[in-house]
Amino acid sequence: MPRTLQVDDIGPVDVAVILFEGNNFTGEVAPALLDLQQSGIVHYIDLAFVSKGEDGSVVGIEIEDSPVSSAFAGLADDSLDLLSADDLAEIGEGLDPNSSALVIVWANLWVTRLAKAIRGANGEVLFQERIPREVVEAAVAALNNA
Repeated sequence: MPRTLQVDDIGPVDVAVILFEGNNFTGEVAPALLDLQQSGIVHYIDLAFVSKGEDGSVVGIEIEDSPVSSAFAGLADDSLDLLSADDLAEIGEGLDPNSSALVIVWANLWVTRLAKAIRGANGEVLFQERIPREVVEAAVAALNNA
């Protein structure tokens, strides 16, 4: 029986494009991704792989159809397919020749309870922004040098 998706059971959803130089993606990040999912922190909604050849040709494929699919077995939710062929083509066009990217869409399960509580109190998040690592590094360096 297909699972019915309930929007209130999903935390905020993020998408990331992780760049890898060259087109020799091995799936070495899969164990870390699996650990996050098994610990209940995230739920992967969709995973895909995009590569751009030396000649500029773009290939986008769902992770289960990739040569490294066994490393990612069971990570993505088979009932959801949010990344379209157009999405992957657009991401691929932005890559440099001879590079590849892992595209991940995930729900942040760790914040689901808080999100439900905010909605239940008739609240809404007005602003949220992820602070880039470089900014955090600079702030920590400035504090350590003060």
